[in-house]
Amino acid sequence: MAHPDRYLLAGVMGSPIMHSRSPKIHNLWLAEHGLIGHYAPLLVEPAGLEKALRALAPLGFSGVNLTIPLKELALKIVDRIDPLAASIGAINCVVIGGDGALEGYNYDAFGFIASLREQAPDWRAGSGPCVLLGAGGASRAIIAGLLAEGAPEILLANRMLERAQALAGEFGARVKPVTWREREGALAGASLLVNCTSMGMVGQPELQIALDDLPTEAVVSDIVYAPLETQLLANARARGHVGVDGLGMLLHQARPAFQKWFGILPDVTPELRRAIEGTL
Repeated sequence: MAHPDRYLLAGVMGSPIMHSRSPKIHNLWLAEHGLIGHYAPLLVEPAGLEKALRALAPLGFSGVNLTIPLKELALKIVDRIDPLAASIGAINCVVIGGDGALEGYNYDAFGFIASLREQAPDWRAGSGPCVLLGAGGASRAIIAGLLAEGAPEILLANRMLERAQALAGEFGARVKPVTWREREGALAGASLLVNCTSMGMVGQPELQIALDDLPTEAVVSDIVYAPLETQLLANARARGHVGVDGLGMLLHQARPAFQKWFGILPDVTPELRRAIEGTL
């Protein structure tokens, strides 16, 4: 049996990290495509991030994903930044370039749009305003993705209005901040509602929002994937809305990273989804 030139290595850095589903996703793909290597969870604190990233090339890593709380800090460390990642203000993927340089990318926008297309194939970006709840890092990526798709208007509601105003100021006139108290009224005429907060996640308070003003043809998306069926999605489906769960975004954002590291764009198959659902 011929030996490969090298053992392929990648991983995910964050703190905490052992909850991450990324190792299972990528290791399943490595096995599926007959690649000899491993994707590891790497516990890295912010203070040690630069040393950890600079050690990747000498250790033979192809790159890493980044999760909380490292996505924004890494932007200041990498040598080259993809324009989309720069506009989002955070990176979730580092690739070791041919010259050993650290290249930063953000595939959260790709993951969200790909999941939306998969679970709500009839939705069209130009069909009406989008309402986003939350102004954190996930919201930044989703705004960038929706604007690139041609969304005519994004209404951004956040419990701290100042954060929504600051984020809207970065992305331009198509993004309009609204107060948290106005979140339900903003649903009138919307084509898409997205929960970009952690509300509804296991251990977090439920998201409180009445959907009465949301048109029945609107799509409802929740980036939370534990639980897979949040109360928001359950309420939306009960009203006849198409629902988009948060697992699809997680699975699809991993695809271009795997391609950057290993030269293969993997598929999100029903078998992969079932395997990850089994860990939730």
